[in-house]
Amino acid sequence: MELPPDLLPSGSHALVLIDFKDQVASNQVDLKSRFLMKTLIALFFLLTSLSCLAQEKSFKQLRYDENYSYLAKDTTSDWYRNLKFNSVSKDNAAYFSFGGEARFQYFYYKNQDWGEAPEDKDGFILARYLGHVDFHAGKHFRTFVQLQSSLAGGEADTPSPVDQNPLDLHQAFFDVSTTLSNTRKLTLRVGRQELSYGSQRLVAVREAPNNRQSFDAAKIMYGSQNVKLDLFYSHYVFAKPNIFDDGFSDATHFWGAYAVFNKIKVVSNFDIYYLGIRKKAVSFDDGSGTETRHSVGARLWETTPAWQYDIEGLYQFGDFAASAISAWTMSVNVAYTFFHNKFKPQIGLKTEAISGDKTYNDSRLNTFNPLFPKGAYFGLAALIGPSNLVDAHPYIQFNLTKNLIFSSDYDLFWRMSRNDGIYAVNSKLIYSGKVGTSKQIGRQLGGALEYFPNKYLYFRQEFTWFNTGDYLKEAGPGKDILMFGSTITFKF
Repeated sequence: MELPPDLLPSGSHALVLIDFKDQVASNQVDLKSRFLMKTLIALFFLLTSLSCLAQEKSFKQLRYDENYSYLAKDTTSDWYRNLKFNSVSKDNAAYFSFGGEARFQYFYYKNQDWGEAPEDKDGFILARYLGHVDFHAGKHFRTFVQLQSSLAGGEADTPSPVDQNPLDLHQAFFDVSTTLSNTRKLTLRVGRQELSYGSQRLVAVREAPNNRQSFDAAKIMYGSQNVKLDLFYSHYVFAKPNIFDDGFSDATHFWGAYAVFNKIKVVSNFDIYYLGIRKKAVSFDDGSGTETRHSVGARLWETTPAWQYDIEGLYQFGDFAASAISAWTMSVNVAYTFFHNKFKPQIGLKTEAISGDKTYNDSRLNTFNPLFPKGAYFGLAALIGPSNLVDAHPYIQFNLTKNLIFSSDYDLFWRMSRNDGIYAVNSKLIYSGKVGTSKQIGRQLGGALEYFPNKYLYFRQEFTWFNTGDYLKEAGPGKDILMFGSTITFKF
């Protein structure tokens, strides 16, 4: 509602009002600056104290895989050792372990979503906090509980629950284990938990954009010296925008078996798996409906000081609405590291072929479903998802110092099929195949500088430039995207 002209401020009153607003804005900036300075000073002293403490093992991406029982033999008594190993029994068999993470990210986009999104000149901030407690009662029982808080500020649009989820129960499960022999172990895990398999092309914790994903699941794990086998059945946990509202959902069922064989002759390491998913509501360019999809795949991989390779292929079948599913993907990632060189330069090439739908309304769906992949699939900008895609991805990396790494990559994207669109990482359709005939999506240049001062702190600065191809210019505004991102992560 507009004020009548006689009620609008004018003259000296307008100047006073403007001056008052400026003072308020100045005070807000000053308060934020003071808060940031205090936070940085506190973080400096905390890191200084932590650097004096001994911790032999690095933190793992899946924090529940960390094991601090070795600290039972540590005779030192400091606050950090007691935080990671707090014994509650005389024989040290029962103990608590506490840990957490704070991550802060700043992103600036020019022409976000190729010009479709509202322009944001200031960028936005994402913050994520994770805290867990891990209780072990001897070798046969443990329980793990983790809370997660994801916050977003400054976005032009209302942030999605994946970015803004103030506080929720992220993980809460228990393990019951039995030892079959000196090298064989069987474990039953029940409860809310993270899942991650292989190269995380299909099942990942989703470090990006902000909120990590989890599943309400029951899982049986068998492990021996060179073999690991998981069998699981789960329900996907959907992120919701309020506090402690990420409840149980029956919308997406996910189940499977994943086996890893190590030290195999000729192929070295070999994964084989089956994954099944049932979603009550899903949409592709060819329509919407209920989906039941089965994925069968295999992966060969190896990491040596010089050569690294990761080769994976899988086929998908099942039913979607009234259509039969027939989809596939093939991925090759090969790299060579000059490990005798001072900077250990690495050169590599990734390439993927991912099926798209061949023909509209033919009672067959050929669009590949990436299931639950890592969010930063093609860089932290996460502009395109792995469906209906062909890409070639050369990259380089240099270890400038022991703790400083520079990397750069160049990606070329094409549509696999003209009769299918392009999709986001979460499988949401971005543009239909009906709006353009060209297969050329675009080219993406990225660069990142990563700094690891110690085990507890991580810095990353990166940029992404996306040069739009003919298809994006046919489908929408087709503007080139420029992204700058900064990340600070603290773990304990």
